[in-house]
Parts: sequence; C-alpha cells; structure tokens
Amino acid sequence: MSDVPGKAPPNGRVLAALAFAALGVVYGDIGTSPLYAVKECFGGDFGIPPEPANILGILSLIVWSLNFVISFKYIGIVMRADNRGEGGVLALMALVRSRGITPSPAVRRLLIGLGIFGASLLYGDGVITPAISVLGAVEGITVATPAFQRWVVPITLIILVALFAFQKRGTAGVGAVFGPIMLFWFIAILLLGIRGIALEPSVLRAVNPWYAWDFFLRDGRQAFLVLGAVVLVLTGGEALYADMGHFGRRPIRLAWFGLVLPALLLNYFGQGALLLRDPAAARNPFYSLVPPPLLIPMVVLASAAAVVASQALISGAFSLTRQALQLGYCPRVTIQHTSSTEAGQIYIPQVNQALAVMCVGLVLAYQSSGNLAAAYGVAVTGTMTITTILFYAVARARWGWPRWRALALTALFLVVDLAFLGANLTKVPQGGWFPLAVGVAAYTLMMTWKRGRLTLANIMRENGLPMELFLQDIARRQPPRVPGVAVFLTSDPSGAPPVLLHHLKHNKVLHERVILLSILGEEVPQVTTAERTECKALGHGIYQVVSRFGFMETPDVPGVLRSLSEPAGDCTAIPINLMQTTFYLGRETLIATGHTRMASWRKKLFIFMTRNAQSATAFFGLPPNRVVELGAQIQL
Repeated sequence: MSDVPGKAPPNGRVLAALAFAALGVVYGDIGTSPLYAVKECFGGDFGIPPEPANILGILSLIVWSLNFVISFKYIGIVMRADNRGEGGVLALMALVRSRGITPSPAVRRLLIGLGIFGASLLYGDGVITPAISVLGAVEGITVATPAFQRWVVPITLIILVALFAFQKRGTAGVGAVFGPIMLFWFIAILLLGIRGIALEPSVLRAVNPWYAWDFFLRDGRQAFLVLGAVVLVLTGGEALYADMGHFGRRPIRLAWFGLVLPALLLNYFGQGALLLRDPAAARNPFYSLVPPPLLIPMVVLASAAAVVASQALISGAFSLTRQALQLGYCPRVTIQHTSSTEAGQIYIPQVNQALAVMCVGLVLAYQSSGNLAAAYGVAVTGTMTITTILFYAVARARWGWPRWRALALTALFLVVDLAFLGANLTKVPQGGWFPLAVGVAAYTLMMTWKRGRLTLANIMRENGLPMELFLQDIARRQPPRVPGVAVFLTSDPSGAPPVLLHHLKHNKVLHERVILLSILGEEVPQVTTAERTECKALGHGIYQVVSRFGFMETPDVPGVLRSLSEPAGDCTAIPINLMQTTFYLGRETLIATGHTRMASWRKKLFIFMTRNAQSATAFFGLPPNRVVELGAQIQL
C-alpha cells in the first residue's frame, strides 16, 4: 500500500497497522545496530579510550548521523524520489533509464552502471547482515560468564542454518510475529536506555553538536577513522528506502519518529551514560545495561530481533534478483511464490543457497561480531553514495529543480556519504574487501548478461525476417494448416522469429492460429491491467501479442493467454486451452568465436550463465508435454 499517485494515503487504523508491520520488515537491520555499534567505536581496530570527552563526542556523532542521514536525507528527501511508489537504487536507476534524464548518452550509461553497481553492493550487505546480527546477539551469553564463549559460534551457525532452511516456507507464516518481536525489542532497548540515562543524566549533553566538532578538533585522524564504526548505526537506511513500496512513506515515517528513533537514541545515550560511570563496560556496553536476572531473556529477544533483521535482508536479496531479472540484468532463475495473497513474498533457491554458504563461511572465518565489523560498512556507504548521485539526476529532470538547488543539496549529502565511505575504505585490508568482492562479482555477472543478451538479440534479428515479407510469403505459398493453436515465444516483436521460420522450413505446415508472443520487461514496478497485453491481428490466422510486466512482477504466460479469450485491440476472442496448445521455443547453442566485439572471457561467462539459466518452459509456467524446442547454433 504505497504512496502511488491516484491512491489515497493510509489513515487511522490502516496507517497504524502498516506502521506496526513496518517495524518488523523495514527497521530490523537498523534496530539491531545497538548490539555492536557503540562497542566497535571503543574497541576493535579503533581503540578509542572510553574517556568522557571521547564518549560525548562519539555519542554526538551518532545522534547527528542518525538525524541527518536517516531522518533528513532518507525519510525527508530521498523517499520522495519513487518510481510509482517503489524505492531503492534499482528503482532510481529505472527512472534514469526510462525518462531520458540526461542529455548525454555517456552520462546516462555511467548513471545506469552506477545503479547496477549499487544494487550489486547490496548483495554484500545481505551476506554480512545475518552473520553480524546473529553473532552480536548470541555474544550476550558471554557477559553472564566467559565460559560460554566457545558456544557462540556453534549457536550462531545453528540459528543461521535454520533461518536459511526456513526460507522455502516463505515469510507468510512468521510475518505476523515479526512486528510484535520488534515492538518488544524497541520497547526493551528504550527502557534500558532510560535506565542508563538515570545513572548519569549528564550524558544528554551529547545532543549538542559541539561535542562532535570538538572530537574532530582534538584528533581529526582518529575521529575520521572512527566513522567506520559510527556508520554501523546507519546500516538500515538503504533497506528503509528499498522497502518503501511495501508500506508507503507515511507508515515508515510514523514508525520512525513515533518509536524507532526515540528508542535508538535513548539506548545509545544509555550506553554512553554507563560508559561514563564504568569505562570497563566498553567490552559490551549493550548487555552491560541489562540487569543480570534479565540477561538470558534479553539474549533470546536479541537473537529473535537479529533473525528478523536477517530475514529483511534475505527477502531483499530475493526481491533485488527479481528486479534485475525483469530489467534484463539477470538470467532466468527459479522464483517460487510463498504466499497466495502477497505478490512480494518470493523464494529463490539459487540466491538462498549462495547467501547461506557465504554467511556460514563468514562466521567460521571471523568468529566474532567485532572481527566481522571490519567487513561491514563498505557496501552500505557505497550504495548510499550512489543513491545520492542518482537522486541528483531525478531531482533535476523529474522535479524540475534548478541546478543550484539540486547541486547544493547533493553536495551536502555527498560530504557526509563520502566521509563515511572514505573511513570504511580504510577497513578494506581487514575484511572490507569481502563485500566489495561480492559487489564486483555480482556487477560483472549482471553486466555480462545484459551485454550478452543484447548481442544475441542483434544476431537473432539479423537471422529473422521482417514481418511484412513473412506475411507476403505466407500469402504466396499458402502452406497447409493443421487444427489447433501454436504459440511462438519471441523476444523481438518486430519480425518473424527464427524458431517460426525453422518450424515452417522443416515441417512445412502451420497451425490454424499462430500467436507470436513477446514478454517485455518495463522500467516501472507494476503494469496496470489495461496496459498489460496488446494484440494485433496480422492476417492469415496470425496474431502478434505483446505482454508487459514491471520489474516487481513475475511474467505469467498462462494468464496472458487466458486473457485472450476476451476481445482486445483488433483481435477477436481467441479461446485457448493450454493442454491443447503447442508452444514453440528456440534453444540456442552458443559458440564463442571472434565474430562479435565481446571479450573472450565475457563470452565464455555468458555461455556458462545461459547453460545454467532456468529453462523457459519452467520459468514461464508452460505445460512441459506441450512444448517443442527447436535448436540452432549461434556464433558469438
């Protein structure tokens, strides 16, 4: 229920219900940051001594970073840049592509490349977040007694394996408890924060930005480096923006200002107050706030909250993959819908398996949230920076902002984004290379697939036949017609597809009715029913059908064919029985040669991806016993 033009914004109980649901989906990542953020500012690779001036300086940085980056940048400004209600870096990139925002093709290609790389970095975030969140939660048991230290990694692995094994069942079953878990979590950390502040109320002085400024004046280099830990309080900003389409701006804002922001700020202040009274608590300031009798229940609640945070990032990776597929940057994968009522709840086995293996590997390699924090932040800050750049293009073209206004706000955002990014780049040798490697690998795969498909489409177009010439040939030769309906799937609706020409050449017959079906991806989240399908009668019993799907939708070929039972355009009703229809698909065997300008390694990678892509029969939901595949060798 997003803020789509033409729809009334939610109010009353609906608004409250959406805001409550947003707690469990949107704010899981940023909500679990108190588990490890303050601890990393005073430990790990930074080694800031927990002295009063440093404590107040870091707290001031946390307070103003949260308010500037999340409250002002994302909640106040960037969430207004939506693509028909959907947000996220790929939605922004789709706007740049579809609206012709930049006059220069080179700049436009650069922006599109940045958008794809930003989306690729989110996969790195999706790998690290489950590992660091669950590790940070389970480490609470070591506060009770160090003897539990050896159980931290095994318990974390058990939780992660169970979490990924559960994904095939979908989030529908536990979605109802996500909101209550996070509600209890935010109330609990809010109360813990109040308890800490009561011990040392002077900590509230940190709301004054002077303490952050003074921190930089006293030791600018160390203050810059500690931004690599402060950024941990912001890790849910991009997820917040990407999930906008599920809830809309108003519920997300209500949840943020009504509960999430106050709870986070009070907890960070509470941890700071504890450190002012007891600097030794820097070993784990979050759990040191918890009264001893409540420590184990808090570990359980924190672990549940970490699972919720992880679920949001895993589901986000599924959604990101589907968007990339529909935009033409990802090969066909298995998409399973896990809910009969919510279209957004999907499961992609290939992505789930890859995330599970990498998460388990990270836990085994890094052993603690402190070690893993060195790898965290690079992906998030990189995507934050790319979002700012794309936002400038949208503000100029879509909103008509004057250049000075768009530049001034973008420059302000970039100063903060680049400061956080620069601080995190210093962590590359200690582990920050991992999300960068994941991002580069995902970017290479997506760009290779896009370029390979464009190259293959050009080759297929050259091997095809203009539709006018094909129809003239049919009229002249009048091949025999057999009863029934034949559907030829083609990616290019402008000409007769090679699979149709091969069929006619070898079998020398046509069905009474021939449907040339093209499934096209649009650069909008959803396509309306009225805009979904176009049908054009070409004569001789041949129909050209073009069906469009948005990047948040999964193509439904049976549904498209069923819709033809009603007259559309200049087509009369075409009643189709799927079990009596023959589907013709082309199966290309690709051979790497020197005929195209693609690099040899890229050709081999594209061929490998093509061979391992899900079959068109399974992806489009076609009856397997009604499909005929005609093969052809194509030299790249």
